[in-house]
Amino acid sequence: MSKVIAIANQKGGVGKTTTAINLAASLAVLEHKTLLIDADPQSNATSGVGIDPKHVKTSIYECIIDDVNPKDIVIETETPNMDLIPAHIDLVGAEIEMINMPNREHMMRKVIDKIKEQYDFVIIDCSPSLGLVTVNALTASDSVIVPVQCEYFALEGLGKLLNTIKIVQSRLNRQLEIEGILLTMYDARLRLANQVVEEVKMHFQDLVFDTVIYRNIKLGEAPSFGETIIMHDAQSRGSVNHLNLAREILQKNGMTKMKSKDKKLKI
Repeated sequence: MSKVIAIANQKGGVGKTTTAINLAASLAVLEHKTLLIDADPQSNATSGVGIDPKHVKTSIYECIIDDVNPKDIVIETETPNMDLIPAHIDLVGAEIEMINMPNREHMMRKVIDKIKEQYDFVIIDCSPSLGLVTVNALTASDSVIVPVQCEYFALEGLGKLLNTIKIVQSRLNRQLEIEGILLTMYDARLRLANQVVEEVKMHFQDLVFDTVIYRNIKLGEAPSFGETIIMHDAQSRGSVNHLNLAREILQKNGMTKMKSKDKKLKI
C-alpha cells in the first residue's frame, strides 16, 4: 500500500525542497520504491536531482490540465528506487486554468491515483504558497510534513498553514494527517535556534519529529551538482539527518521492525 506525503509550508526558504528531495532519496536507499513529484513552478526538485527543467517537455502540468498519463512521463533518477515526475514554469498557469474545472481541488489526486500503487511512497514538493496547486497536493495526500526553519520569523506563518490544513481536512480530505513538524537549518551554536526548537516542541509536542536537520555545507551545495545529499556525500551530517528522518517515518508507520534504540544513525 502506497503512502502519499506532501512537504508544505507557504513560507519560502525553510528547506522544503531540500527535505522533499533527500527524504525521497533516503526512503529509496532504504529499499522503498519512491516517487518524487515536483509541484512547484520553480522546478527546484527537478533540477535538484539532475534534470534540467528547460529540457522537460511533459510535466505534472500536462498531467493535471491535459490528462496525460503520469506513467508516460516518469523519469528514473540516478538514485536507485527513486523516480521523478518533473515540473516546469508552465505550472504557474495551472492555478488559473483549474478555476472553472469541476472538482478542481481533486485534479492532482486523479493523477496520483493512476500511479501510486507502483510505489511505497509518493513525496510531493509543494510551492511556497497556499494556492490551488498546493491545496490539490494536500487533497491528494495521506499526510503532510511541515518544515520549519529554526528562526523566529519561520514561526509566524505556521498558524496560517495549520489552519489551511484543518480546512482541507474538514472539506476536502478527511484522511489527511500531519505526519510531523520538521525543524530545519538548525545551528546548535545559536541561542535563538535553541529557543525556537524549545518553543515549537512546547506548543506542538508529539507532532514534532525527533530528527532535526542541521545546517550543513554539503547539504547546501548538493543541488548545484544536481545530486541528492546521499549521492553527493553519504557520510555528511545532512545525509545522516535525512536517513534518520526516513527511518523515523518508517517507524511511525509501522513499516520497520527496528528497535527504538536502533532507530537513529550516529553522526
